Amino acid sequence: MSDGAVLHIRGRVLVGPQDVRDELWVVDGRVTFERPAGAQDVRTVDGWALPGLVDAHCHVGLDAHGAVDEATSEKQALTDRDAGTLLIRDAGSAADTRWIDDREDLPRIIRAGRHIARTRRYIRNYAHEIEPGDLAAYVRREARRGDGWVKLVGDWIDRESGDLAPCWPGDALAEAIAAAHAEGARVTAHCFAAASLPDLLAAGIDCVEHATGLTEELIPQFAERGVAIVPTLVNIATFPGLAAGGEQKFPAWSAHMRRLHERRYDTVGAAHDAGIPVFVGTDAGGSLAHGLVAEEVAELVKAGLRPAEALSAACWGAREWLGREGLTEGASADLVVYAEDPRADVRVLADPQLVVLRGRPVA
Repeated sequence: MSDGAVLHIRGRVLVGPQDVRDELWVVDGRVTFERPAGAQDVRTVDGWALPGLVDAHCHVGLDAHGAVDEATSEKQALTDRDAGTLLIRDAGSAADTRWIDDREDLPRIIRAGRHIARTRRYIRNYAHEIEPGDLAAYVRREARRGDGWVKLVGDWIDRESGDLAPCWPGDALAEAIAAAHAEGARVTAHCFAAASLPDLLAAGIDCVEHATGLTEELIPQFAERGVAIVPTLVNIATFPGLAAGGEQKFPAWSAHMRRLHERRYDTVGAAHDAGIPVFVGTDAGGSLAHGLVAEEVAELVKAGLRPAEALSAACWGAREWLGREGLTEGASADLVVYAEDPRADVRVLADPQLVVLRGRPVA
């Protein structure tokens, strides 16, 4: 499209799960539902339009060994974009990706700074590895570096016990999360097991990543406090392979990981049924490929969410949770067009017909 051209989306525009319009126009990079007067250069596209999808747990700038160069980061971001992911909550990265903000052809990123982990209790080269006495200071620093989020590693394998174990004492968590909130940031935490969750809840955590350790006793507490979860089910699918690899050295951990995997759908379904906010995240980066947002939405449907609910976890609801606009009058035109109704079959998300970012077709 040339500068000054108008994009006309015609068919069904899913402004919300129940708010469906017949058409919208993109004028000067922004959404309008008013037909522009006198437009000469108009491109019309028929289909089903959604707000740009959200990956609320993604790592642009990381691979299995740590930070990557800008060329690799660009490829990661382009892969997500071409899959329809136009808004990313980067849940921890050792790389400086601020340069992406200057690229109008790359997704928007909400950063959580760098992971904060206990010494020798996380993936090498990923995190600030510190002791509890320094936690509040590091959280405060990452809150100032990020975009309104901080990422903690809440649990990881403890080599002495040979199983998953909490990384932080409750008093250190309470001080650190209070420090983040004082800076206007929310805090999320990587957690596989149940043992780390009570102290995080008591400290005022805002979100938990993976959350495979949720139990019948903990789920009502999460719901009451409005603590969100991002299950990353496409990542949890790797647990059996991880367990097999650690079987000889850490048999208790391996058995634990298998149990968490076996009840993953029941855990997410029970959380959703209890009213816990659930959002789509793929955990792309590290060992997982980018561009898996459609697969994660389909996984949420397997866990019991209705298609429209799983879609909301990837667009309408996720954007509201992150404080970003959707397809509203005057909003930036970040949208994806599909050939069929994704509310009828979420697998449609795997085949976007048109991706529009900041008002320009990009894929």
